[in-house]
Amino acid sequence: MRLTVVGCSGSYPGPDSPASCYLLEAEHDGRTWRVLMDLGSGALGALHRYADPLKIDAVLLSHLHADHCLDLCGYHVLRRYHPTGPQPRIPVWGPEDTADRMARAYDLPTDPGMREEFDFRTWQGPVEIGPFTVEPFPVVHPVPAFSLRVTWQDKVLAYTGDCGPCEGVVRAATGADLLLAEASFEEGADNPADLHLTGKECAQLANAAGVPRLVLTHVPPWHDPQVVHDEAKADYDGDLGLARAGAVYDFTTF
Repeated sequence: MRLTVVGCSGSYPGPDSPASCYLLEAEHDGRTWRVLMDLGSGALGALHRYADPLKIDAVLLSHLHADHCLDLCGYHVLRRYHPTGPQPRIPVWGPEDTADRMARAYDLPTDPGMREEFDFRTWQGPVEIGPFTVEPFPVVHPVPAFSLRVTWQDKVLAYTGDCGPCEGVVRAATGADLLLAEASFEEGADNPADLHLTGKECAQLANAAGVPRLVLTHVPPWHDPQVVHDEAKADYDGDLGLARAGAVYDFTTF
C-alpha cells in the first residue's frame, strides 16, 4: 500500500498545498486499486499529478466541511462531461445526507444531484474496497465526522480526519503502523473544545495507541508547521514527520 499526500493544508488551500486529500494505492487481482481519503478544496487539480482521476475506485469522506469534500463538485463535472463520455459510477462513502449536501453545494436539484456519477453510501461499519478494509469511527467535531482505519494485508493506516480528543480516534489509531493526524491547533491558545488537535495531543494519541509512526497534517496556513512539530516532538519518541504535498509513504517498508 502506498499513501500519497495530494493535499494537506488545514481549513483552506495554502500556498504550498491544496486542502485535505490522500491517495491510497495497492495491487490486487492484477491491477492497481486507487482510493481517495477526502477531496478538499483545490485537491482535484493536484490529483492529476499522481493518478488519472478517471481511475479512482472510491472516495472516502471523513466529514462534510469544504476543506475535506468540496472538490467532489469538480469531480462530478469531470466524470459527467469528460470527452471520452460519462464515466461509470463509483462509490462515495460519507456521513448521512452527503448526496443532498453535495448537490446543494453545486446548486443542483437533489434528485438526481450527483447520483448519476457517484454511488453515495453512508458510513455504518467496515467496508471492503478491493484490497482495502476501511472502518469508520465516529469522532467529536461540530458536524458528523469520522476517523478512518484502513487495513491492507497486515498493515494499518489510521487517519484522524478532523476531531478533538475522544474515544473514537483512539480506537481508530490503536495498533496502527502509521497515524496521519491533524494538528490544526497550537498549545497555549484559546482553542475551542471538540474541534481539532494540537501537536502535543497528536503525540499523546500516538503514544496511547502504540503507534510507531506519526505524520502531522492539516496545519492551517496561518500557523508555522514547525511549531506543531516541535510540540509533538517534546512528547513523542517515535518516527515523527510533517505531511507535505507529494510525499509518499510505502507500507511495504514498514
